[in-house]
Amino acid sequence: MLASPAVAGDLAFVTSQNADMVTLVDLASGKVLAQTPVAGKPAPVAYDPAAGRAYVIAADTGQLYILDEAGGVTASHALGEGAFGLAAAPGGGLFVTDWFGARLVHLDRSLQVVWDVPTGAAPAGVAVSTDGQWVATADRDNDGVSIFDAKTGALLHKVKTAGAHPFGITFHDGRFWTADVQGDSVSVIDPWTGTLAGHVPTGSHPYAVAFAGGRGFVTNQYAGTLTVFDPGSLAVLAEVPVGDYPEGIGTLPGGDAVAVANWESDTLVVMDAASLTITAEIEMPSGPRAFGQFTGRQAQP
Repeated sequence: MLASPAVAGDLAFVTSQNADMVTLVDLASGKVLAQTPVAGKPAPVAYDPAAGRAYVIAADTGQLYILDEAGGVTASHALGEGAFGLAAAPGGGLFVTDWFGARLVHLDRSLQVVWDVPTGAAPAGVAVSTDGQWVATADRDNDGVSIFDAKTGALLHKVKTAGAHPFGITFHDGRFWTADVQGDSVSVIDPWTGTLAGHVPTGSHPYAVAFAGGRGFVTNQYAGTLTVFDPGSLAVLAEVPVGDYPEGIGTLPGGDAVAVANWESDTLVVMDAASLTITAEIEMPSGPRAFGQFTGRQAQP
């Protein structure tokens, strides 16, 4: 274990699909704070520091679990087997994609449905704009992105991605960014115009995208690397080994590093955004996936 650049109160909720486990990590020390059994192959996760809770979906059953910041399960709710992508909504609610039903559902803090709208086929990831104006889904089997008004659910745009099978989606600097798994690319989507603004070539089978230190980072599953790029010019800066089959990636709250879940290495690693060196490596239960926003800083009273 090496020292991490994070500060106290920076947490990661890492889902391990094979082990039926959620691991709570203190990113400042690299210490595992709790390991919580969650049946049904947990994979998607959304940590909402403002609400003091993390949401996890068991992929096999569609059961939603709510965890507190000590790692304890405080509630669960049946969403149906197709429930998959997760993103925290403003005000403590939640956005959930329905993979089988090709829908996006907005739930309030009490998990009551606010609205429910159709998406493209097999929506995987979901992301919300920083100001809460837009929410977008990566529609894997339509090779596109659906963009909605986050308050009303009104469809604003459908945009084709640069590569096939977009999966992870992230909002950054006024744009949505998708990892196109079978296109070996990242698509850049302008939500104002509903157009493809550019793309970035990646390593083999990109899974998710995060940003730190003024750079973009993409997990390449088959290559075992991160593609590092300039978000302004979209130029590739480096491709850095990170572990076997990297999948989930999250920005540390300080904005100077990323955390990566390596599915086959059974590790969570922290990479400094400037030096591109690994500063921490933490053993995880089997099959860490962490699909979604799994990192964040505890809101202080």
